[in-house]
Parts: sequence; structure tokens; C-alpha cells
Amino acid sequence: MDLNVSPHPNISSLGRNRRLLKNHETFTFWIQLSADIGVVFFALYLLTLIRTGDFDAHYRFLAVITGLSMCGIYITQGIYRQAASHVKNIFRLALAWCLCIIAILVVGFVTKTTDMFSRQVILLWVPAAFALQVINHVCIGMAIKRYKETFGKHLKVVVIGEGSIARHLIQSLNGNRWLPDRVVGIVRGNTDKPDLAMTATFPVPMLGHIAGIRHIIKEYKVRRIYIALPVDQSEQIQGLHIDLLDMNVDVIWAPDISAMRLLNHSVREVAGVPLISLNESPLTSSRVSMKMKSIMDRVVAILALLGLSPLLICVAIAVKRSSPGPVFFKQERTGFDGAVFKVWKFRSMKMHVDEEVVKQATREDPRITPIGSFIRKTSIDELPQLFNVVTGSMSLVGPRPHAVSHNNYYSDKINAYLARHRIKPGITGLAQISGYRGETETIEKMEKRVEFDLLYINNWSIWLDIKILIKTPLSLFSKNIY
Repeated sequence: MDLNVSPHPNISSLGRNRRLLKNHETFTFWIQLSADIGVVFFALYLLTLIRTGDFDAHYRFLAVITGLSMCGIYITQGIYRQAASHVKNIFRLALAWCLCIIAILVVGFVTKTTDMFSRQVILLWVPAAFALQVINHVCIGMAIKRYKETFGKHLKVVVIGEGSIARHLIQSLNGNRWLPDRVVGIVRGNTDKPDLAMTATFPVPMLGHIAGIRHIIKEYKVRRIYIALPVDQSEQIQGLHIDLLDMNVDVIWAPDISAMRLLNHSVREVAGVPLISLNESPLTSSRVSMKMKSIMDRVVAILALLGLSPLLICVAIAVKRSSPGPVFFKQERTGFDGAVFKVWKFRSMKMHVDEEVVKQATREDPRITPIGSFIRKTSIDELPQLFNVVTGSMSLVGPRPHAVSHNNYYSDKINAYLARHRIKPGITGLAQISGYRGETETIEKMEKRVEFDLLYINNWSIWLDIKILIKTPLSLFSKNIY
């Protein structure tokens, strides 16, 4: 009888019914969540009884909505990440509690029930509930720490790999007082001789080569193995997994992709299948946040144009009188997704014949006018780009747009150079406030600028934009601007 048995039952038979990515919530997680919800309910119940003498139905409804909000928001905000310190947890808790209150206010506004609650009760309840949660976290954290120190059992762990991920993994595991894992050593995964300089920086000794892993497990009584091999050695993982099935050890894979040039990388899932994004634009991965960035850009740009209009008019008159030619200089630059647009600047040079490869301004450049020298050093010449921001071709913060000829020149000389176009170009950026403004007369300087641009894309947030905007005026005193 043909049973149509698949040679890979773990994929074909179970793949649709079993998720590859599963949440492993600990017992302490549910204790902490239940305790937080409990003290919030208790504070609301007690204050309501004292103020009104009864715990009416609308207050019970408020308690339920609050509990549901906490379940969703606290988990997504990582409130119960046990590796975090008390200070970091309290900061996360404050943010998450504020989000819960906002969610409750939205529900009250939509249902038109805000007038049913005592303002005195709510104003006392919000800070009191937060204070009780802080006490909760500190007390439960201390209790769990004391319990694990007294009764907890450590698991002996080895890490297979010698790269940066392996080192980071060892430091994180051995430095985490919540986890039972204790790394006793590393195991070399490649067939070459070990890099003694590299392994000397590891906080644990090297125990041997992957070929002797079974002997190492028995000798050191290892209970868990972390595989942190680089991508080019990934073919060993399948064989290692099969070889260790009968060894009664946990095998955990920590993919080492650190050697790859990543762009806005992340991990997520679709229908239970894990997906690792190696190269993704923030516009794709976070549409809501990028919409907020776009709104902030336009609002700030319009306000800046209104506030700086007297300065803009004075500079325009000075530029017009400095030498023959237009007030504004427009040049084709490469923007988001490789689209070409015209960037606006105050003209700072005398009119000259365009060159095939645009020559960057240099010290004592004869093409620069006297007023042009001043507005270039103070970056006033960049202010007309606020119009580019309003029209949507640029952002306030982002990688600086380069001339099309520069992109053609550097694209085949610098690795991942064109990846900087995965986000809108900006008037200022992380590279500019880090000292990489002005002329990039060497490949090394341009490489450093690109490195900061990619760092910005990988770590983008609204708050990062705000910090860059605040620091930008301080960067205007650079001596490298001509």
C-alpha cells in the first residue's frame, strides 16, 4: 500500500500545521505580567471605592480594557526581557504604560464614555499604578535572582565558531544572570589552524575542533551547543545536527551573517516560516514610521522657510550682485531608489562650463565668489533645499545626494555605494555631523561617508533624525568646507 510518505516529513507533513518560529514564554514572564495587571486592577479598585464607594460596571470595563492593552503593548515593547537591567526595564515600562493610557483614552473618545469616570480617580490611578508596577518589577526581579542563585542549576554550554557573533554570544550568555547557560569554551569550526590572536580575546578557552565535538560533550558534560558559524561554513550545520541527535544535548543555531554588508536587516516570519531580511529599505519595513518622517520633514521645512525668509531674501540679493548669473544653482542629483532630481542651492560659484565629471570645490577654488565662500562655509547655500523637502524629493536628514557623475565614478569603486539610495537623501546626515562634510578627495574619505550613510539607514528612527538636526549647527564649524 502506497502511503505517499515524503522523504522530508518535517516539511511536507508538518510544515503547514507547525510553526518554525515559536514564542517561548517563561513561567516568570507570566508571573510578572499577571502581577502587573493585578496591581493595576487593585489600584483602580481601591481608588474607586474610596472616591465613589462602589466599583461600577464602567470601571470594570476600564479594568478589562487596561488588562488587554497591557497584554498586547507590554509584550511587543519587550517589558519582560529578563536580560535587561532594572533601569532599562523601568524606562521601557514607563513608555509602555504611556502607550496603554493613550490606547485607553482613544477607546474612551470613540465610545464617548470619558465623562463617566471621576477625573480625580484617573489622575491618581495613572501614577499610582505605574509606581506599583515599578515596585513589582524590582521585587520580583530580586526574588527571581535570589532563587536562581540559591536553587538554580547551570547548564554547561559550548559555542562553535570564532567570529564576532560567537564572541558576542559568549559575553551575553555568561553576563546574563537570568539564564542558566554558562559557556565553558569554544569549538573551532573551520579546518584551518586557529587564529591565536583572535581566540586570545575570547573570555573562555578553546576546547578543540568540531571533528571532536562528541568527545568534548562527554568530557565537559555539555548540555547545550550554540552554532555560530559564518555563512560560508553553513554546510556543516546539517551534518552536525544529525550527528548530535543521539547525544542528549540542545543544539541552537545562531547564524553568523556579520561578514555580510547588511542594510536595515531584520528577522520576521510569514506563515511560520522565518525570514531574514539582509537588504531592505526602511520605506518597505516601516511604512508608518517613514510616513511620520515625511510629515515631520514637510512641516519643519515649511516653518523653516517662513522663519528664514528674511535671511533667504538677503542672501539672494547678495548672490545676484556678486557675479553675473542666476541666484539659484540647480544640479541633477541621484535620490531615492536611483531617481534623478534637481537639487536647489544658492549659487556660490562664478558661471563656468559644465564638466563631464563634476569637480568638487577645493581650498582657494577660483570659481568660488566672495559671498559664495561665506555661504558655503556656513552651509547657507544648502537652505534652498528646503524646497526640495517640501516637494518630496529630499528629506531633512539622510545621505547627502551626490552628483550623477560622482555616482557613476564611485559605484564600481566602493562596495555597496549605491545602497545609500534606499532612503531619501537629506540636507544633513550622520556622516555630516561626524566630520565627513566637504571635499572627499580620496576614495577612503568617500568610503567613510558611505559607511556612516549605511549606519544611519540601519539604525534609522525619528529620534535619530531629531538628534542629527540638533547636532547639525555644531558641525558647521568644520574646517574642511570650501
